[in-house]
Amino acid sequence: MNILKSINRIPGGMMIVPLILAALIHTFAPKALEIGSFTSAIFSKEGLDAMIGLQLFFIGTKLKVRQAPEALKRGAVLLIAKYAAGAVIGLLIAKFFGLSGIFGISVLAIIATMTGANGGLYLSLMGEYGDTADSAAMSLLNIHDGPFLAMLTLGITGLAHIPFMNLVAAILPLVIGAILGNLDGNFEKLFSPGLPIVIPFIGFTIGAGIDLGNIVTAGVNGIILGLSVIIIGGGITFLADRFVLRRPGYAAAGLSSSSGNSIATPAAIAAADHSYQPYVQSATVEIASAVVLTAILVPFITAFVAKRYGSGKSPKNLNQEQDAGEAPP
Repeated sequence: MNILKSINRIPGGMMIVPLILAALIHTFAPKALEIGSFTSAIFSKEGLDAMIGLQLFFIGTKLKVRQAPEALKRGAVLLIAKYAAGAVIGLLIAKFFGLSGIFGISVLAIIATMTGANGGLYLSLMGEYGDTADSAAMSLLNIHDGPFLAMLTLGITGLAHIPFMNLVAAILPLVIGAILGNLDGNFEKLFSPGLPIVIPFIGFTIGAGIDLGNIVTAGVNGIILGLSVIIIGGGITFLADRFVLRRPGYAAAGLSSSSGNSIATPAAIAAADHSYQPYVQSATVEIASAVVLTAILVPFITAFVAKRYGSGKSPKNLNQEQDAGEAPP
């Protein structure tokens, strides 16, 4: 019985199959993965940060100094494109329809969802389709993963800053790995096999925080919001990836999701500005639905884009990297 071969036939299967399995467990038996000890440490949503930290460290050992400018360039373009898409759409809707938004979806839900992205999902997909620079771009893209950009967009300046130590903590595993990998190439050889190993664990721990019932609760509004994140936010980011960075577009596709952390954004914003309080409950459920929907669809979209336009693993792009003086992943 070749289970692994069957999983690999599914686009992004090594990430999406564990994700869906964990989501099903969390939906119908939410406490099953929270029994404590080693089980919860690697299979519950609490294990996600550790798994991403490991992946960033492994990626760091592969990141050579000469690749850093390229990683920062890619991260900056994708960050700005995804943020601008959500901010502009949200502010235009606020101008013409008010805070209550459109189709029953508030401005709060739109901006909180569209300006964010699921960093863990992106990083996992880049492990399958991207090169080292794509993954290293996560050092900038981490800014997407939380309420900061939404707060900035809505003008709550007192809360719209990213604590310096949070940024340090987010990129430190990557930096430590890069230092070791540049000092001694043997560290890259030692830790490279760890990259594909952590991908299914990242998928599972992401899924362990997803309740599939949110799609039902949010109804059509949640589905519209999720599709908007993919089509509008992801579409604009894809164009930036293709025509500004002149890349295949798979990285933008991998970023076309909604951050799980954005579920808490409405409450955080309403705590600072009470005028948003009436929209918190509906926005929270709609965002949760969008998170679930995008987490399921984005791996398939990324696989399609990578197959159609190429990926960081394709021979053509590997040759381009070598011509530019970069080491292949």
